[in-house]
Amino acid sequence: MLALQNLSLARGGKILFEGASVRIHPGWRVGLVGANGTGKSSLFALLAGALTPEKGDVSLPPGWVLAQVAQETPTLDDPALDFVLTGDAELIQLEAEMRAAEMDGEGERIAALHVRYGDIGGYSARARAAEVLAGLGFSSADGARPVAEFSGGWRARLNLARALFCRSDLLLLDEPTNHLDLDAILWLEDWLENIAATLIVVSHDREFLDAVAGHILAIENKRLLLYGGGYSTYEKTRADRLAVEQAAYAAQQRQIAHLTRYIERFRAKASKARQAQSRLKALARMEVIAAAHVDSPFNFSFATPAQLPDPLLTLARAATGYRGVETLSGLEMRIASGSRIGLIGRNGAGKSTLVKLLAGELPLFCGERAAARTLVTGYFAQHQLEQLRPDESPLQHLLRQEPETPEQLLRDYLGGFDFRGDMATMPTASFSGGEKSRLALALLIRRQPNLLLLDEPTNHLDLEMREALCLALQDYGGGVVLVSHDRHLLATVTDELWLVADGRARPFDGDLEDYANWLAARRGAQKSAQLEGKKFARRQLRAKSAAARQEILQKRRPLLKELENLEAQLTTLAAESRALETSLADPALYAPKADRQRHEVLARRQKEIQEMQEAAECRWLEIQETLENLPPPAMSEATTGWD
Repeated sequence: MLALQNLSLARGGKILFEGASVRIHPGWRVGLVGANGTGKSSLFALLAGALTPEKGDVSLPPGWVLAQVAQETPTLDDPALDFVLTGDAELIQLEAEMRAAEMDGEGERIAALHVRYGDIGGYSARARAAEVLAGLGFSSADGARPVAEFSGGWRARLNLARALFCRSDLLLLDEPTNHLDLDAILWLEDWLENIAATLIVVSHDREFLDAVAGHILAIENKRLLLYGGGYSTYEKTRADRLAVEQAAYAAQQRQIAHLTRYIERFRAKASKARQAQSRLKALARMEVIAAAHVDSPFNFSFATPAQLPDPLLTLARAATGYRGVETLSGLEMRIASGSRIGLIGRNGAGKSTLVKLLAGELPLFCGERAAARTLVTGYFAQHQLEQLRPDESPLQHLLRQEPETPEQLLRDYLGGFDFRGDMATMPTASFSGGEKSRLALALLIRRQPNLLLLDEPTNHLDLEMREALCLALQDYGGGVVLVSHDRHLLATVTDELWLVADGRARPFDGDLEDYANWLAARRGAQKSAQLEGKKFARRQLRAKSAAARQEILQKRRPLLKELENLEAQLTTLAAESRALETSLADPALYAPKADRQRHEVLARRQKEIQEMQEAAECRWLEIQETLENLPPPAMSEATTGWD
């Protein structure tokens, strides 16, 4: 088993672990949680051998293969599929040894290598690597594209694919869902459920942790605490423990009472639509787990918008796209004050495109976009982080936005986002992605928008901040359009789902569970169509290549037979040559009264054998060269691509 015993570790003068111990059994799936800066990444570095503890021991079973996602992807000309295959080091080594053995003609070694290659699934490796790429959102054509052509986010997916493909004993995943959309996350959950490796995963996606983790390893007060069950079970267990502490009890009850009142208000106006009922269940679940977050460092809310016109924004017969190319059309949407719309759809379907159109950042190709006169839009997208000034502090950003507001009020506001003390006056250049996301949200919320357009707002945010955002959005009075792969956020914030697919956006009749089923059915239909296409292509390929293959085989067979005969002949000649050498080395053959005629016969025969050996070896080399220049017979279809 994996064991950490009496572990102590400090980084940058800060003690992360002190006397921490835990044991993880083979095959366990463990979610690693803890506030930012508590040592999750350092624990991974310890397990990988990149760090050494000040005290204590880290022990893994001997021979365990460890896999984790690389932080950087080299700029390679290698095809993406080949890059994923390199995740299995033994597979690549065996292929190199097989090529070398075939060049050297080592028959027994070739056979042994092929047996091992089959044992590790080498003949289906390309198909498995293609399956991983497809599951993470890559197209069939992407497998042949050079790694260097992909953007940063897609390279991160390639690194994840490479780690997943590795036949590891211990798999370490640090925020694997950060660059994935919902359908890729659902695929990843299924993939991880079926692996044999021990899994330790860091994630801020509670639904993902519930789906993949059977244990939760929490970093609390410089200790490692292991809980049985998924993340929801951990929250309830932690809430029970905090409730024992009298200081936290009153805060728990206030938070629970607040959510209870909100749920009752929502219940009174909720329709019987499945999505509305699903949200009621999600809100009730929040009420149960609220007690686990009373010690959260985040405490903020949305101010009531000054004006709430109805509707806020409408689209009629609208179409948009990029550089004159239409990607969405026939858009009909009415966003009222109080609308809670979640956009769902596969990666690249156009969710972000629709949000940009709503925000006025993309032009209309046709149709109408009508905004209320008093519309104030709060648009959050990943490029918002790039608009932060690296030389300015959070306080300076706010002062530039509100020069007349007293500084203490702005400091109090920033404190709700955990920018306290020196953090409030520190330049943002040194901030992490999560800290920049928090600041961008703080600046956006402060503008008192009456329409929030949120495109993946939880990327880089930890679990506590995500929960605080969920709570803040419950009381927000304006309209919300949300794109997120965080199912908990979608379930607790949105009243209706819109599906973006096939160049259209339409209301989706169902909840997130129905959407997962829709994705599965669509993948199944696409896979069936692809299989039919591949079968047809294979039949054509077989018909075209059969004659060529037979022609090659007809040329190779006599050469291989002759090669076999030559090798047998050389073996016989070598044996006779050794016997002659023994006879000619006999001292009696050279005695004064020895038989001179016998000596001459033996010497003459030795010369004949040498000439026969030279002739056979020359012919053997000629045949080998001819065989090397002939094209090989067609490879097995199981090893030739994305099938």
